[in-house]
Amino acid sequence: MKNNFTAGNLFIEANGPFFLIAGPCVMESESSTLEIAAYLRKMGEKLQIPIIFKSSYDKANRTSLGSYRGPGIDKGLQILQKVREEFRMPVLSDVHCNSEVEKAAQVLDVIQIPAFLCRQTDLIVNVAKTGVYVNIKKGQFISPREMGPITEKAISAGNRKLLITERGFSFGYNNLVVDMRSLVIMSALGFPIIFDATHSVQLPGGAGTSSGGQREFVDCLAKAAVAAGANGVFMEVHPDPDCALCDGPNSMPLKSIEPLVKILKQIHSLVRL
Repeated sequence: MKNNFTAGNLFIEANGPFFLIAGPCVMESESSTLEIAAYLRKMGEKLQIPIIFKSSYDKANRTSLGSYRGPGIDKGLQILQKVREEFRMPVLSDVHCNSEVEKAAQVLDVIQIPAFLCRQTDLIVNVAKTGVYVNIKKGQFISPREMGPITEKAISAGNRKLLITERGFSFGYNNLVVDMRSLVIMSALGFPIIFDATHSVQLPGGAGTSSGGQREFVDCLAKAAVAAGANGVFMEVHPDPDCALCDGPNSMPLKSIEPLVKILKQIHSLVRL
């Protein structure tokens, strides 16, 4: 079955045009979030690429207790609502518990299930029941074929408006590896498949009290994923990643991504001829 959806003014389908999910890992301030959204909106219009703006209002799965988590759900959703209204961009953020779902659904175009929570049945079902579009990130600890039963949980709630995101597999201590076969396997489910190019180069907990990363590999992995059939790419960006409060080592410098995104769009068109 062909599955597609509209998010705000964005139309996405499994065999549709290339699209980008991008934004800072976590909101650091209202002004910086709006600055990033403005840049992405302008870039999307220039390259004629649909963009979903992504940022977290609360990162509940940080490496250490003292890590920055974000502005919280109330302030964070207010900021995302401004992004949605001022730049006419669909917005995405993640939820970590059932108590967040109702509030999040009032603002978000896409609710994301974090990778570590992809097997949390009640959370998936409750998010799906809202009727909002759902991006389920495949856990680092499961095989791509296990995403079938996971998507069935959302479908059981009457929601087929699903995206599936690959973000790498756990591989030894503090490392991830990307198996491009995963994209092909999961595409058989009929939903748009996204490749998370920046989390896939993350080194979870690799810096001791925080995660490390190898952003120098984002380009090659993103190109390979689109060539392998990914419908879209997920990319965390920041004006100055080395000073970012979350996931800096694997985030991309905001103003460096345009050439890569342009190439990704071209690859997407070529492999679908």
